[in-house]
Amino acid sequence: MDKQARNPLQDPRQRARQLRERLVGLQESLRDEVTQAGDPQLKALLESSAEVLGGLGKSFGDYAAKNEAAWR
Repeated sequence: MDKQARNPLQDPRQRARQLRERLVGLQESLRDEVTQAGDPQLKALLESSAEVLGGLGKSFGDYAAKNEAAWR
């Protein structure tokens, strides 16, 4: 196994993809919680948090794919 394969921080694009997946998973969990929450304020908090995580996930994905000019 080469050094880069052992340490994901050596490949920042791969690490960004891993982090994006974690953010998307948390976003999905929060959206599931929205359906179970009875309090309207909690529902709003959960949905707002899910939206923020979605934006972060998109940013990490754009970085990994070098989609945005800032990441090229």
